[in-house]
Amino acid sequence: MSKPLKLGIAGLGTVGTGLLQALDAHADRLAATLGREIRVAAVSARSRDKDRGVRLDGFRWVDDAVALASDREIDVFVELIGGEGGVAAEAVEAALRARKHVVTANKALLARHGVRLARLAEEHGVALNFEAAVAGGIPVIKTIREALLGNEIRRVYGILNGTCNYILTTMQKEGRPFAEVLKEAQARGYAEADPTFDIGGFDTAHKLSLLTSLAFGTEVAFDDIHVEGIEHIAPADIEAADDLGYRIKLLGVALRTPSGIEQRVHPAMVPKHSAIAEVSGVTNCVAIDGDFAGDLLLVGSGAGAKPTASAVASDIGDIARGLVLPPFLVPSGQLMPYVRAMLDRHQGAYYVRLTVYDRPGAMAAIASRMAEQEVSIESIVQRRPRSALPGIGARPVPGSLTPVVLITHETTEEAIRKALAAIERDGKVSETPQMIRIEKL
Repeated sequence: MSKPLKLGIAGLGTVGTGLLQALDAHADRLAATLGREIRVAAVSARSRDKDRGVRLDGFRWVDDAVALASDREIDVFVELIGGEGGVAAEAVEAALRARKHVVTANKALLARHGVRLARLAEEHGVALNFEAAVAGGIPVIKTIREALLGNEIRRVYGILNGTCNYILTTMQKEGRPFAEVLKEAQARGYAEADPTFDIGGFDTAHKLSLLTSLAFGTEVAFDDIHVEGIEHIAPADIEAADDLGYRIKLLGVALRTPSGIEQRVHPAMVPKHSAIAEVSGVTNCVAIDGDFAGDLLLVGSGAGAKPTASAVASDIGDIARGLVLPPFLVPSGQLMPYVRAMLDRHQGAYYVRLTVYDRPGAMAAIASRMAEQEVSIESIVQRRPRSALPGIGARPVPGSLTPVVLITHETTEEAIRKALAAIERDGKVSETPQMIRIEKL
């Protein structure tokens, strides 16, 4: 049996302690499978005294994570600190320069510095593995880097944030408003005290930027992603989607187009009959369209101690086997510059919800504005929420507010946005129109 592979683990939060438990629980099987023992040589965290539910007295403690990264006694630096800069970035760079393999779950760090760090890893002949950075326990990085080598990937998309999926699922099943469900998610530990990173779509965007680079061989381009969150999704939208045969999901989507690579994060309506519509609660999923493999859907736990620790352990196992691949599938020097597709040229159908003043000519004016931009309307319905339907024989009061739902035929993003801006300027609606893309799957 080969000599042990010695780890230095920085960060002993949920994932770090989960990793220690996994390595302890499966120590014998890992050694037999890999042909060498996986040994934790040292650990580092902000506090020595915190009760983490695992025994740490058998490990050497290093107060400074950057010092641990270049420690002579370790072979692999496992970065579980988090954050796109600061100590995490310094420690990963120090480890790579010291010719230590690196395993990280840090999507924010890689979204900002991934190409530079990949180049550094390749220069020093070491691995930079990050399976746990995208979709937790779902092995999507390994699938793209290894299992789909014989494919040209045409599109990759999915539900990449469990917090948002939990909120939207609960709103759909229970008919409750966004703010109320968000509070419940925070109470259950599914959402942070400041949930902006999740509900604003930024966590999904970090993950999507890494998938895009792997799938299309481009440099990581987080700042070029169009990002929308779920803050403005109302029960009326959830209800209308249900009536129309859809579910609303926060999707991250990347695809190759004639004008470049399109990357977008936004709420989308997906058909109820689609597999992705059935992905509920905090579960994640990633769909990959390959020219030979066809459509693949990977579903599983996207966060949490055990699923994420499983992904970290998988990366460590590859290093123990001597498998060192370019972090982004091809050598960093061969990654193509990212060319951003023009989102205004995006073609698709749209759901639009308007709160219209019930006045003569209002609907005609709205239809006229749509026609000016050559937006063809498939259906238009005046509808009130089920909870607010008037009694038998009741009629809307002239000048009152009437919810109106439009479904368009395929059109461009530019056209629908121009039409809605004109409708809002006309004063026919009481609030900013709600627009949600209808996603073809």
